[in-house]
Amino acid sequence: MISRRDFLQVSMAASAMLGASGFGNWARLAAQQKLTQDELLKFDTFGNVTLIHVTDIHAQLKPIYFREPEINLGVGDAYGQVPHVTGADYRKMYGIEDGSPSAYALTYNDFTSLAQAYGKVGGLDRVATVINAIRGDRPDALLLDGGDTWHGSYTCYHTAGQDMVNVMNALKPDAMTFHWEFTLGSARVEELVGSLPYAALGANIFDAEWDEPSDKFESYRMFERGGVKIAVIGQAFPYMPIANPRWMFPEYSFGIRDERMQEVVDEVRAEGAELVVLLSHNGFDVDKKMATRVTGIDVILSGHTHDAVPEPVLAGDTIIIASGSNGKFVSRVDLDIRDGRMMGFRHKLIPIFSDVIEGDKEVAAIIDEQRAPYLEQMTEVIGKTDSLLYRRGNFNGTWDDLICDALLSEREADIAMSPGVRWGPSILPGQDITREDIWNVTSMTYGAAYRTEMTGEFIGVIMEDVADNLFNTDPYYQQGGDMVRIGGMGYKIDVSKPQGQRISEMTLLKTGEAIDPAKTYQVAGWASVNEGTEGPQIWDVVEAHIKKMGTVTVTPHDNVKVVGA
Repeated sequence: MISRRDFLQVSMAASAMLGASGFGNWARLAAQQKLTQDELLKFDTFGNVTLIHVTDIHAQLKPIYFREPEINLGVGDAYGQVPHVTGADYRKMYGIEDGSPSAYALTYNDFTSLAQAYGKVGGLDRVATVINAIRGDRPDALLLDGGDTWHGSYTCYHTAGQDMVNVMNALKPDAMTFHWEFTLGSARVEELVGSLPYAALGANIFDAEWDEPSDKFESYRMFERGGVKIAVIGQAFPYMPIANPRWMFPEYSFGIRDERMQEVVDEVRAEGAELVVLLSHNGFDVDKKMATRVTGIDVILSGHTHDAVPEPVLAGDTIIIASGSNGKFVSRVDLDIRDGRMMGFRHKLIPIFSDVIEGDKEVAAIIDEQRAPYLEQMTEVIGKTDSLLYRRGNFNGTWDDLICDALLSEREADIAMSPGVRWGPSILPGQDITREDIWNVTSMTYGAAYRTEMTGEFIGVIMEDVADNLFNTDPYYQQGGDMVRIGGMGYKIDVSKPQGQRISEMTLLKTGEAIDPAKTYQVAGWASVNEGTEGPQIWDVVEAHIKKMGTVTVTPHDNVKVVGA
Protein backbone atom coordinates (compact mmCIF):
# COMPACT_ATOMS: atom_id res chain seq x y z
CA MET A 1 0.00 0.00 0.00
CA ILE A 2 1.27 3.48 -0.86
CA SER A 3 2.28 5.46 2.23
CA ARG A 4 1.01 8.95 3.00
CA ARG A 5 4.52 10.32 2.42
CA ASP A 6 4.80 8.62 -0.98
CA PHE A 7 1.36 9.95 -1.87
CA LEU A 8 2.36 13.50 -0.96
CA GLN A 9 5.55 13.22 -3.01
CA VAL A 10 3.51 12.12 -6.02
CA SER A 11 1.15 15.04 -5.43
CA MET A 12 4.08 17.47 -5.27
CA ALA A 13 5.50 16.13 -8.52
CA ALA A 14 2.12 16.33 -10.24
CA SER A 15 1.64 19.86 -8.99
CA ALA A 16 5.01 20.92 -10.37
CA MET A 17 4.37 19.28 -13.76
CA LEU A 18 1.05 21.09 -14.04
CA GLY A 19 2.80 24.38 -13.40
CA ALA A 20 0.57 24.95 -10.40
CA SER A 21 3.28 24.65 -7.79
CA GLY A 22 6.00 27.13 -7.06
CA PHE A 23 5.76 30.37 -8.96
CA GLY A 24 3.39 29.49 -11.77
CA ASN A 25 4.03 30.87 -15.25
CA TRP A 26 5.61 34.13 -14.07
CA ALA A 27 8.83 32.26 -13.33
CA ARG A 28 9.28 31.48 -17.01
CA LEU A 29 9.00 35.06 -18.24
CA ALA A 30 12.23 36.50 -19.59
CA ALA A 31 13.51 39.80 -18.28
CA GLN A 32 12.30 41.73 -21.31
CA GLN A 33 8.74 40.38 -21.14
CA LYS A 34 6.03 42.42 -19.50
CA LEU A 35 4.46 41.15 -16.30
CA THR A 36 0.71 41.40 -15.91
CA GLN A 37 -1.53 41.21 -12.88
CA ASP A 38 -3.57 38.44 -14.51
CA GLU A 39 -0.42 36.37 -14.99
CA LEU A 40 0.64 36.80 -11.38
CA LEU A 41 -2.79 35.82 -10.08
CA LYS A 42 -3.47 32.97 -12.50
CA PHE A 43 -4.30 29.76 -10.65
CA ASP A 44 -6.21 26.62 -11.59
CA THR A 45 -8.59 26.15 -8.68
CA PHE A 46 -8.18 22.76 -7.07
CA GLY A 47 -9.86 20.68 -4.38
CA ASN A 48 -12.23 22.07 -1.77
CA VAL A 49 -10.11 24.13 0.66
CA THR A 50 -7.91 27.20 0.08
CA LEU A 51 -5.37 28.62 2.54
CA ILE A 52 -3.87 32.10 2.12
CA HIS A 53 -0.66 32.75 4.06
CA VAL A 54 1.12 36.01 4.87
CA THR A 55 3.81 36.37 7.50
CA ASP A 56 6.57 38.62 8.88
CA ILE A 57 5.13 41.79 7.38
CA HIS A 58 7.03 43.90 9.95
CA ALA A 59 4.63 46.82 9.59
CA GLN A 60 5.57 47.57 5.98
CA LEU A 61 2.41 49.23 4.72
CA LYS A 62 3.84 50.69 1.51
CA PRO A 63 5.84 49.18 -1.38
CA ILE A 64 9.56 48.71 -0.69
CA TYR A 65 12.72 47.19 -2.11
CA PHE A 66 13.90 44.02 -0.35
CA ARG A 67 17.09 42.15 -1.24
CA GLU A 68 17.18 38.45 -0.39
CA PRO A 69 20.24 37.05 1.45
CA GLU A 70 23.56 36.36 -0.20
CA ILE A 71 24.57 33.90 2.53
CA ASN A 72 22.16 31.66 4.46
CA LEU A 73 24.20 28.72 5.70
CA GLY A 74 22.70 25.45 6.83
CA VAL A 75 24.53 23.12 9.20
CA GLY A 76 24.11 19.45 10.00
CA ASP A 77 21.17 17.90 8.15
CA ALA A 78 20.20 21.35 6.83
CA TYR A 79 23.41 21.78 4.84
CA GLY A 80 22.56 22.50 1.20
CA GLN A 81 18.86 22.11 1.88
CA VAL A 82 16.07 24.65 1.42
CA PRO A 83 16.02 27.36 2.68
CA HIS A 84 19.82 27.36 3.00
CA VAL A 85 20.38 27.85 -0.71
CA THR A 86 20.97 31.27 -2.27
CA GLY A 87 21.90 33.02 -5.48
CA ALA A 88 22.91 30.91 -8.49
CA ASP A 89 22.44 27.66 -6.55
CA TYR A 90 18.86 28.70 -5.75
CA ARG A 91 18.14 29.56 -9.37
CA LYS A 92 19.57 26.24 -10.52
CA MET A 93 17.53 24.32 -7.96
CA TYR A 94 14.26 25.87 -9.14
CA GLY A 95 15.04 26.41 -12.82
CA ILE A 96 14.98 30.20 -12.60
CA GLU A 97 16.33 32.24 -15.50
CA ASP A 98 18.92 34.91 -14.81
CA GLY A 99 17.37 38.36 -15.03
CA SER A 100 13.83 37.03 -14.76
CA PRO A 101 11.16 38.37 -12.39
CA SER A 102 11.68 35.36 -10.15
CA ALA A 103 15.45 35.95 -10.09
CA TYR A 104 14.75 39.47 -8.85
CA ALA A 105 12.17 38.39 -6.31
CA LEU A 106 14.02 35.42 -4.86
CA THR A 107 17.78 35.95 -5.22
CA TYR A 108 20.26 38.74 -4.58
CA ASN A 109 22.34 38.81 -7.77
CA ASP A 110 22.14 41.97 -9.92
CA PHE A 111 19.67 43.30 -7.39
CA THR A 112 20.10 46.98 -8.17
CA SER A 113 19.64 46.65 -11.93
CA LEU A 114 16.73 44.25 -11.57
CA ALA A 115 15.10 46.46 -8.96
CA GLN A 116 15.32 49.36 -11.38
CA ALA A 117 13.71 47.18 -14.06
CA TYR A 118 10.95 45.56 -12.02
CA GLY A 119 10.29 48.15 -9.33
CA LYS A 120 9.24 47.87 -5.73
CA VAL A 121 7.51 44.95 -4.04
CA GLY A 122 4.85 44.66 -1.39
CA GLY A 123 2.39 47.21 -0.11
CA LEU A 124 -0.61 45.97 1.85
CA ASP A 125 -3.04 47.56 -0.60
CA ARG A 126 -1.52 45.28 -3.28
CA VAL A 127 -1.60 42.33 -0.88
CA ALA A 128 -5.30 43.10 -0.39
CA THR A 129 -5.85 42.94 -4.15
CA VAL A 130 -4.32 39.46 -4.27
CA ILE A 131 -6.34 38.28 -1.28
CA ASN A 132 -9.54 39.65 -2.79
CA ALA A 133 -8.80 37.90 -6.09
CA ILE A 134 -8.31 34.58 -4.32
CA ARG A 135 -11.52 35.09 -2.36
CA GLY A 136 -13.29 35.93 -5.61
CA ASP A 137 -12.26 32.51 -6.85
CA ARG A 138 -12.89 30.76 -3.52
CA PRO A 139 -14.97 32.94 -1.17
CA ASP A 140 -14.42 30.82 1.93
CA ALA A 141 -10.61 30.77 1.74
CA LEU A 142 -8.85 31.00 5.10
CA LEU A 143 -6.45 33.95 5.51
CA LEU A 144 -3.78 33.23 8.12
CA ASP A 145 -1.19 35.71 9.44
CA GLY A 146 2.04 34.19 10.78
CA GLY A 147 2.95 37.11 13.05
CA ASP A 148 5.66 39.79 13.27
CA THR A 149 2.96 42.11 12.02
CA TRP A 150 2.71 44.81 14.72
CA HIS A 151 6.38 45.81 14.61
CA GLY A 152 8.98 47.45 12.43
CA SER A 153 8.08 50.97 11.28
CA TYR A 154 7.74 54.59 12.37
CA THR A 155 3.94 54.52 12.47
CA CYS A 156 3.79 51.14 14.19
CA TYR A 157 6.10 52.40 16.94
CA HIS A 158 4.20 55.64 17.47
CA THR A 159 0.76 53.99 17.45
CA ALA A 160 1.90 50.96 19.50
CA GLY A 161 0.70 48.63 16.74
CA GLN A 162 -2.68 50.25 16.15
CA ASP A 163 -1.88 51.19 12.55
CA MET A 164 -1.25 47.55 11.66
CA VAL A 165 -4.33 46.32 13.49
CA ASN A 166 -6.46 48.82 11.58
CA VAL A 167 -5.05 47.81 8.20
CA MET A 168 -5.05 44.07 8.88
CA ASN A 169 -8.66 44.26 10.05
CA ALA A 170 -9.49 45.52 6.55
CA LEU A 171 -7.82 42.42 5.08
CA LYS A 172 -10.05 40.26 7.32
CA PRO A 173 -7.70 37.50 8.52
CA ASP A 174 -9.16 34.44 10.19
CA ALA A 175 -6.28 33.98 12.65
CA MET A 176 -2.78 35.13 13.58
CA THR A 177 0.08 34.13 15.85
CA PHE A 178 2.86 36.17 17.46
CA HIS A 179 6.47 37.16 18.08
CA TRP A 180 7.65 40.80 17.97
CA GLU A 181 4.15 41.86 18.94
CA PHE A 182 5.05 41.00 22.54
CA THR A 183 7.74 43.70 22.61
CA LEU A 184 4.85 46.16 22.84
CA GLY A 185 4.49 44.83 26.39
CA SER A 186 1.95 42.44 27.88
CA ALA A 187 -0.69 45.05 28.64
CA ARG A 188 -0.69 46.47 25.12
CA VAL A 189 -0.70 43.03 23.50
CA GLU A 190 -3.66 41.98 25.63
CA GLU A 191 -5.47 45.22 24.77
CA LEU A 192 -4.98 44.72 21.03
CA VAL A 193 -5.77 41.00 21.14
CA GLY A 194 -9.00 41.79 22.97
CA SER A 195 -10.03 44.07 20.11
CA LEU A 196 -9.38 41.60 17.28
CA PRO A 197 -12.31 40.26 15.26
CA TYR A 198 -10.28 37.12 14.49
CA ALA A 199 -8.47 34.39 16.42
CA ALA A 200 -5.27 35.12 18.38
CA LEU A 201 -3.53 31.74 18.48
CA GLY A 202 -0.66 30.28 20.49
CA ALA A 203 -0.79 26.76 21.85
CA ASN A 204 2.65 27.37 23.39
CA ILE A 205 1.75 30.68 25.07
CA PHE A 206 1.64 29.76 28.76
CA ASP A 207 0.87 31.56 31.98
CA ALA A 208 4.36 31.82 33.49
CA GLU A 209 3.17 31.57 37.09
CA TRP A 210 0.93 28.53 36.69
CA ASP A 211 2.75 26.87 33.77
CA GLU A 212 -0.47 26.22 31.92
CA PRO A 213 -1.92 27.50 28.64
CA SER A 214 -2.81 31.19 28.86
CA ASP A 215 -6.50 32.00 28.83
CA LYS A 216 -5.74 35.20 26.88
CA PHE A 217 -4.96 33.22 23.71
CA GLU A 218 -6.59 30.28 21.95
CA SER A 219 -4.55 27.18 21.24
CA TYR A 220 -6.58 26.56 18.10
CA ARG A 221 -9.70 27.59 16.25
CA MET A 222 -12.01 25.24 14.33
CA PHE A 223 -13.34 26.31 10.93
CA GLU A 224 -15.56 24.67 8.34
CA ARG A 225 -14.64 25.45 4.76
CA GLY A 226 -15.71 23.62 1.61
CA GLY A 227 -17.53 21.11 3.76
CA VAL A 228 -14.26 20.29 5.56
CA LYS A 229 -13.68 20.65 9.29
CA ILE A 230 -10.34 22.44 9.69
CA ALA A 231 -8.29 23.00 12.83
CA VAL A 232 -5.83 25.90 12.77
CA ILE A 233 -3.33 25.64 15.64
CA GLY A 234 -1.08 28.56 16.59
CA GLN A 235 2.59 28.38 17.57
CA ALA A 236 4.16 31.65 18.74
CA PHE A 237 7.92 32.20 18.61
CA PRO A 238 9.32 29.74 21.18
CA TYR A 239 12.36 31.73 22.32
CA MET A 240 10.73 35.06 23.04
CA PRO A 241 12.07 35.49 26.60
CA ILE A 242 15.63 34.80 25.36
CA ALA A 243 15.71 36.71 22.08
CA ASN A 244 13.62 39.62 23.38
CA PRO A 245 13.32 41.33 26.78
CA ARG A 246 11.59 39.00 29.24
CA TRP A 247 10.74 41.99 31.45
CA MET A 248 8.33 43.26 28.80
CA PHE A 249 6.07 40.20 29.12
CA PRO A 250 6.91 38.50 32.46
CA GLU A 251 3.43 36.98 32.73
CA TYR A 252 4.12 34.63 29.81
CA SER A 253 6.36 31.73 28.89
CA PHE A 254 6.69 30.04 25.53
CA GLY A 255 8.93 27.20 24.30
CA ILE A 256 8.67 24.66 21.50
CA ARG A 257 6.61 22.23 23.61
CA ASP A 258 6.40 19.18 21.33
CA GLU A 259 4.33 17.25 23.85
CA ARG A 260 1.85 20.10 24.16
CA MET A 261 1.58 20.33 20.37
CA GLN A 262 0.90 16.61 20.11
CA GLU A 263 -1.82 16.93 22.76
CA VAL A 264 -3.50 19.72 20.81
CA VAL A 265 -3.29 17.84 17.51
CA ASP A 266 -4.80 14.76 19.16
CA GLU A 267 -7.52 16.93 20.70
CA VAL A 268 -8.58 18.52 17.41
CA ARG A 269 -8.50 15.18 15.63
CA ALA A 270 -10.76 13.78 18.34
CA GLU A 271 -13.10 16.72 17.70
CA GLY A 272 -13.36 15.65 14.07
CA ALA A 273 -10.77 17.82 12.34
CA GLU A 274 -10.21 16.52 8.83
CA LEU A 275 -7.41 18.98 8.09
CA VAL A 276 -4.88 20.18 10.68
CA VAL A 277 -2.94 23.36 9.89
CA LEU A 278 -0.15 24.71 12.09
CA LEU A 279 0.22 28.50 11.85
CA SER A 280 3.79 28.69 13.06
CA HIS A 281 6.39 31.26 14.03
CA ASN A 282 8.98 28.61 14.87
CA GLY A 283 11.32 29.25 11.95
CA PHE A 284 11.74 26.89 9.01
CA ASP A 285 14.28 24.40 10.40
CA VAL A 286 12.42 24.13 13.70
CA ASP A 287 9.21 23.46 11.78
CA LYS A 288 10.93 20.72 9.78
CA LYS A 289 12.02 19.00 12.97
CA MET A 290 8.65 19.43 14.65
CA ALA A 291 6.94 17.86 11.63
CA THR A 292 8.94 14.67 12.21
CA ARG A 293 8.19 14.58 15.96
CA VAL A 294 4.51 15.54 16.08
CA THR A 295 2.13 13.35 14.12
CA GLY A 296 -1.14 14.43 12.56
CA ILE A 297 -0.23 17.87 11.18
CA ASP A 298 -1.09 18.16 7.48
CA VAL A 299 0.24 21.64 6.68
CA ILE A 300 2.69 23.95 8.45
CA LEU A 301 2.57 27.61 7.43
CA SER A 302 6.06 28.63 8.49
CA GLY A 303 7.22 32.05 9.66
CA HIS A 304 10.00 33.84 11.55
CA THR A 305 13.04 33.08 9.37
CA HIS A 306 11.72 35.12 6.39
CA ASP A 307 12.25 32.33 3.88
CA ALA A 308 10.52 32.57 0.51
CA VAL A 309 10.25 29.02 -0.81
CA PRO A 310 8.56 28.51 -4.20
CA GLU A 311 7.50 24.92 -3.59
CA PRO A 312 6.24 23.13 -0.48
CA VAL A 313 8.82 21.11 1.42
CA LEU A 314 7.86 17.65 2.65
CA ALA A 315 8.91 16.77 6.22
CA GLY A 316 7.60 13.44 7.42
CA ASP A 317 3.94 13.43 6.42
CA THR A 318 3.61 17.22 6.54
CA ILE A 319 3.97 19.86 3.85
CA ILE A 320 5.67 23.12 4.88
CA ILE A 321 4.89 26.43 3.19
CA ALA A 322 7.14 29.49 3.61
CA SER A 323 5.95 32.88 2.34
CA GLY A 324 8.82 35.33 2.72
CA SER A 325 8.53 38.63 4.58
CA ASN A 326 7.79 42.35 4.46
CA GLY A 327 4.63 41.88 2.39
CA LYS A 328 6.71 40.69 -0.58
CA PHE A 329 4.77 37.45 -1.16
CA VAL A 330 1.41 35.81 -0.58
CA SER A 331 1.07 32.02 -0.64
CA ARG A 332 -2.01 30.27 -1.94
CA VAL A 333 -2.50 26.59 -1.14
CA ASP A 334 -5.45 24.63 -2.52
CA LEU A 335 -6.12 21.24 -0.94
CA ASP A 336 -8.32 18.30 -1.84
CA ILE A 337 -9.61 16.86 1.44
CA ARG A 338 -11.72 13.71 1.26
CA ASP A 339 -12.72 11.33 4.03
CA GLY A 340 -10.43 13.10 6.47
CA ARG A 341 -7.36 12.78 4.25
CA MET A 342 -5.37 15.16 2.11
CA MET A 343 -5.64 13.68 -1.38
CA GLY A 344 -3.61 16.34 -3.14
CA PHE A 345 -2.70 20.01 -3.24
CA ARG A 346 -1.67 22.87 -5.48
CA HIS A 347 0.48 25.79 -4.34
CA LYS A 348 1.63 29.14 -5.67
CA LEU A 349 4.00 31.68 -4.17
CA ILE A 350 2.65 34.98 -5.50
CA PRO A 351 5.14 37.86 -5.69
CA ILE A 352 3.72 41.28 -4.95
CA PHE A 353 5.24 43.36 -7.75
CA SER A 354 3.80 46.70 -6.79
CA ASP A 355 4.17 48.25 -10.26
CA VAL A 356 2.09 45.41 -11.70
CA ILE A 357 -0.58 44.70 -9.09
CA GLU A 358 -3.08 47.50 -8.65
CA GLY A 359 -3.70 48.51 -5.05
CA ASP A 360 -7.07 48.04 -3.41
CA LYS A 361 -8.48 51.56 -3.07
CA GLU A 362 -10.21 50.99 0.27
CA VAL A 363 -7.11 49.54 1.91
CA ALA A 364 -4.91 52.22 0.31
CA ALA A 365 -7.09 54.88 1.92
CA ILE A 366 -6.81 53.20 5.33
CA ILE A 367 -3.03 53.03 4.95
CA ASP A 368 -2.83 56.71 4.08
CA GLU A 369 -5.02 57.51 7.08
CA GLN A 370 -2.59 55.75 9.43
CA ARG A 371 0.40 57.55 7.95
CA ALA A 372 -1.08 61.04 7.63
CA PRO A 373 -0.31 62.32 11.18
CA TYR A 374 3.37 61.37 10.79
CA LEU A 375 3.96 61.97 7.10
CA GLU A 376 5.94 65.19 7.41
CA GLN A 377 8.33 63.73 9.99
CA MET A 378 8.73 60.41 8.16
CA THR A 379 9.43 61.83 4.72
CA GLU A 380 12.09 64.31 5.83
CA VAL A 381 15.24 63.63 3.83
CA ILE A 382 18.22 62.95 6.12
CA GLY A 383 20.82 62.16 3.46
CA LYS A 384 21.50 60.20 0.30
CA THR A 385 23.18 56.89 -0.43
CA ASP A 386 25.64 56.05 -3.19
CA SER A 387 25.56 52.42 -2.06
CA LEU A 388 22.96 49.67 -2.01
CA LEU A 389 21.76 49.45 1.58
CA TYR A 390 20.45 46.02 2.55
CA ARG A 391 20.25 43.88 5.66
CA ARG A 392 19.96 40.16 4.93
CA GLY A 393 22.95 37.83 5.14
CA ASN A 394 24.27 35.56 7.88
CA PHE A 395 27.21 37.82 8.79
CA ASN A 396 26.72 41.33 7.52
CA GLY A 397 24.67 43.73 5.43
CA THR A 398 25.43 47.27 4.37
CA TRP A 399 22.61 48.73 6.48
CA ASP A 400 24.21 47.19 9.57
CA ASP A 401 27.66 48.30 8.46
CA LEU A 402 26.27 51.84 8.40
CA ILE A 403 24.62 51.41 11.80
CA CYS A 404 27.88 50.09 13.27
CA ASP A 405 29.79 53.01 11.75
CA ALA A 406 27.29 55.37 13.38
CA LEU A 407 27.76 53.68 16.75
CA LEU A 408 31.55 53.81 16.49
CA SER A 409 31.51 57.48 15.58
CA GLU A 410 28.65 58.93 17.59
CA ARG A 411 29.27 56.84 20.73
CA GLU A 412 33.09 57.03 20.48
CA ALA A 413 33.61 53.29 20.77
CA ASP A 414 36.31 50.80 19.83
CA ILE A 415 33.84 48.12 18.79
CA ALA A 416 30.18 48.27 17.73
CA MET A 417 27.53 45.56 17.83
CA SER A 418 24.24 45.52 15.95
CA PRO A 419 21.70 42.68 16.35
CA GLY A 420 21.39 40.15 13.53
CA VAL A 421 17.72 40.81 12.85
CA ARG A 422 16.33 39.96 9.41
CA TRP A 423 13.72 42.69 9.01
CA GLY A 424 14.23 45.96 7.17
CA PRO A 425 13.85 47.04 3.52
CA SER A 426 16.64 47.93 1.11
CA ILE A 427 17.53 51.28 -0.49
CA LEU A 428 18.99 51.59 -3.99
CA PRO A 429 22.09 53.63 -4.88
CA GLY A 430 21.17 57.21 -5.67
CA GLN A 431 18.11 57.26 -3.44
CA ASP A 432 17.41 59.69 -0.64
CA ILE A 433 17.49 58.32 2.90
CA THR A 434 14.43 59.50 4.80
CA ARG A 435 13.69 59.31 8.49
CA GLU A 436 11.20 56.54 7.70
CA ASP A 437 13.97 54.52 6.03
CA ILE A 438 16.08 54.72 9.19
CA TRP A 439 13.16 53.66 11.38
CA ASN A 440 12.37 50.74 9.05
CA VAL A 441 15.68 49.14 10.06
CA THR A 442 15.87 50.27 13.70
CA SER A 443 12.34 50.55 15.08
CA MET A 444 11.87 48.63 18.30
CA THR A 445 10.70 49.34 21.82
CA TYR A 446 14.15 48.78 23.35
CA GLY A 447 16.36 50.76 20.98
CA ALA A 448 18.67 52.51 23.46
CA ALA A 449 22.22 52.77 22.08
CA TYR A 450 24.43 51.86 25.04
CA ARG A 451 28.15 52.42 25.54
CA THR A 452 29.88 50.11 27.97
CA GLU A 453 33.17 48.46 28.82
CA MET A 454 33.71 44.81 27.93
CA THR A 455 36.75 42.61 28.27
CA GLY A 456 38.03 40.80 25.22
CA GLU A 457 37.08 37.55 26.92
CA PHE A 458 33.47 38.67 27.37
CA ILE A 459 33.23 39.82 23.75
CA GLY A 460 34.33 36.34 22.72
CA VAL A 461 31.69 34.76 24.94
CA ILE A 462 28.99 36.91 23.30
CA MET A 463 30.19 35.97 19.83
CA GLU A 464 30.25 32.26 20.64
CA ASP A 465 26.78 32.41 22.18
CA VAL A 466 25.22 34.13 19.16
CA ALA A 467 27.03 31.78 16.77
CA ASP A 468 25.54 28.79 18.57
CA ASN A 469 22.06 30.27 18.24
CA LEU A 470 22.60 30.25 14.49
CA PHE A 471 24.83 27.25 13.78
CA ASN A 472 23.89 24.61 16.34
CA THR A 473 23.21 21.45 14.36
CA ASP A 474 20.03 20.84 16.36
CA PRO A 475 17.33 23.22 15.05
CA TYR A 476 15.69 23.27 18.48
CA TYR A 477 18.68 25.25 19.74
CA GLN A 478 18.50 27.80 16.94
CA GLN A 479 16.70 31.11 17.38
CA GLY A 480 16.42 32.01 13.73
CA GLY A 481 18.27 35.32 13.41
CA ASP A 482 21.63 36.10 11.86
CA MET A 483 25.06 36.63 13.40
CA VAL A 484 25.55 39.76 15.47
CA ARG A 485 26.98 42.48 13.23
CA ILE A 486 30.37 43.84 14.29
CA GLY A 487 32.04 47.15 13.57
CA GLY A 488 35.65 47.94 14.46
CA MET A 489 36.59 44.28 14.90
CA GLY A 490 37.39 41.38 12.60
CA TYR A 491 37.14 37.69 13.37
CA LYS A 492 37.18 34.20 11.90
CA ILE A 493 34.30 31.78 12.34
CA ASP A 494 34.32 28.04 11.69
CA VAL A 495 30.65 27.10 11.46
CA SER A 496 31.51 23.38 11.57
CA LYS A 497 32.94 23.56 15.10
CA PRO A 498 31.00 23.05 18.36
CA GLN A 499 30.05 25.85 20.73
CA GLY A 500 33.04 27.57 22.27
CA GLN A 501 35.34 26.71 19.36
CA ARG A 502 33.84 28.62 16.44
CA ILE A 503 35.27 32.12 16.95
CA SER A 504 38.98 32.93 16.58
CA GLU A 505 41.38 35.61 15.33
CA MET A 506 39.43 38.49 16.84
CA THR A 507 41.25 41.66 15.79
CA LEU A 508 40.79 45.34 16.63
CA LEU A 509 40.72 46.87 13.16
CA LYS A 510 41.98 50.36 14.00
CA THR A 511 45.26 48.97 15.36
CA GLY A 512 45.49 45.55 13.73
CA GLU A 513 46.17 44.05 17.17
CA ALA A 514 44.61 40.83 18.41
CA ILE A 515 41.80 41.27 20.91
CA ASP A 516 43.31 40.69 24.36
CA PRO A 517 41.00 38.60 26.60
CA ALA A 518 42.19 40.53 29.66
CA LYS A 519 41.96 43.99 28.14
CA THR A 520 38.91 46.28 28.40
CA TYR A 521 37.33 47.81 25.29
CA GLN A 522 34.70 50.49 24.77
CA VAL A 523 31.74 48.78 23.10
CA ALA A 524 28.64 50.45 21.69
CA GLY A 525 25.51 48.59 20.72
CA TRP A 526 21.74 48.60 20.83
CA ALA A 527 18.75 46.32 21.39
CA SER A 528 19.95 45.10 24.78
CA VAL A 529 17.39 42.83 26.45
CA ASN A 530 18.41 44.17 29.88
CA GLU A 531 15.90 46.41 31.63
CA GLY A 532 17.05 49.95 32.29
CA THR A 533 19.59 50.14 29.46
CA GLU A 534 20.55 53.78 29.00
CA GLY A 535 21.58 55.74 25.92
CA PRO A 536 20.16 57.70 23.00
CA GLN A 537 17.77 55.87 20.70
CA ILE A 538 19.51 54.11 17.84
CA TRP A 539 17.49 55.91 15.17
CA ASP A 540 18.71 59.24 16.54
CA VAL A 541 22.30 57.99 16.51
CA VAL A 542 22.03 56.84 12.90
CA GLU A 543 20.25 60.02 11.81
CA ALA A 544 22.94 62.22 13.36
CA HIS A 545 25.66 60.20 11.61
CA ILE A 546 23.98 60.36 8.20
CA LYS A 547 23.39 64.10 8.51
CA LYS A 548 27.12 64.60 9.10
CA MET A 549 28.01 62.42 6.12
CA GLY A 550 25.45 63.92 3.74
CA THR A 551 25.97 61.21 1.16
CA VAL A 552 26.55 57.69 2.43
CA THR A 553 29.02 55.32 0.81
CA VAL A 554 29.26 51.86 2.37
CA THR A 555 31.64 49.26 1.02
CA PRO A 556 30.68 45.74 2.15
CA HIS A 557 33.41 44.81 4.59
CA ASP A 558 35.54 41.68 4.65
CA ASN A 559 36.26 41.61 8.36
CA VAL A 560 34.52 38.25 8.85
CA LYS A 561 36.32 35.17 7.53
CA VAL A 562 34.01 32.16 7.26
CA VAL A 563 35.30 28.59 7.10
CA GLY A 564 33.74 25.17 7.56
CA ALA A 565 30.70 26.01 5.43
